[in-house]
Amino acid sequence: MIPDDQRSEIDRPLGRDVVRATRTRRVPAFADVMLGLCAVALVAGSGAIALRERPRPFRAPQQPVVSKPAEAAPAVQQAELPPPAAARPSSSGGPSIIKVSPPAAGQGGIVVHDPSAANQSPLTAHLPDRALVEESEYGLLPVRAADGRRPFDVYARPWSGARGARVAIVLGGLAVSQTGTQAAIERLPGEITLAFASGGNSIDRWMQDARRRGHEILMQVPLEPFDYPSVDPGRNTLTVDASPQENLKRLHWALGRTTNYTGVLNYMGARFVADRAAMSTLIGDLAERGLMYVDDGSSARSEGEGLAKSLRTPFAAADVAIDQERDKAAILAKLDDLERTARAKGTAIGIGSAFDATVDAVITWAAEAKKRGIEIVPVSALAFDPEAR
Repeated sequence: MIPDDQRSEIDRPLGRDVVRATRTRRVPAFADVMLGLCAVALVAGSGAIALRERPRPFRAPQQPVVSKPAEAAPAVQQAELPPPAAARPSSSGGPSIIKVSPPAAGQGGIVVHDPSAANQSPLTAHLPDRALVEESEYGLLPVRAADGRRPFDVYARPWSGARGARVAIVLGGLAVSQTGTQAAIERLPGEITLAFASGGNSIDRWMQDARRRGHEILMQVPLEPFDYPSVDPGRNTLTVDASPQENLKRLHWALGRTTNYTGVLNYMGARFVADRAAMSTLIGDLAERGLMYVDDGSSARSEGEGLAKSLRTPFAAADVAIDQERDKAAILAKLDDLERTARAKGTAIGIGSAFDATVDAVITWAAEAKKRGIEIVPVSALAFDPEAR
């Protein structure tokens, strides 16, 4: 007989233990997989939540930061803005140097003036600044800009500003002879100041050529000599006997011949420059327009300097006439005199005409003088400027 404990094993259905064993082994494996997947899902979900919910960098609220400066900005800007053009006195504003000077003739208030910041760019030196001209029946006339800039400042040739002996040379009579004018403009160093005769030809074209080559320029205005009309300076000569209105018309005709000049040089005019009333009309108009008056120094009785100072006009006067003799050797001797004057008092101004001999002498002397430490400057650099003091 089979024992009971063995019978139970025999009577058990065949393969039942195998199935149970198999299930016993598979259930843990499936559970492990499921648990692993759940763990992965849990980690992934937690990571996504963590990423989604990660704190952002702190940023201050925008409204409080902007509101206060925005409220203060108008007050600051208003304080820095210049007054309207109509209320602004004559000035020449600049970013680096501010000089407070008395007003120009006929104006009140305080002038804020920085001539060093006003120079025209060399690239546009041959073009008129539209703010510095006005339309007239005589053409474009020079005027002060609404911001106070003057033609005297804007069209001046820059120079080093260094101390030492300085010489300015002004050669006039350009635009009378076309070949002579072309030769002078092309051959002379850019430091030489050129003056155009108002009665000349093609002045605007010659002005542009001269400015492109770096020259500062003046306009020569014919003034009455003592023996007028036997000696006639030319068309529209200003005379002592003419009314102020008539002389202004003649002056404006001359001023309208071209643009981009810093001032006026008298052409003849020994009688006119000695008459205070006549000169007051001339100097007063130049002062209002922001132009310089250059006296050729030929008359000891000239009222130019005194009136220029009283009417607050930039002013310069020649020390030496360099070509009373049209001989190169004689002109070189005069230029040497000019150099001695500059070394003695610091500055000197020479004046002449653009004759061939004069041009040759100036070219030779200028090259040698530079080696001796003489700086050749535009005439505006040596002018008395009441608005810069």
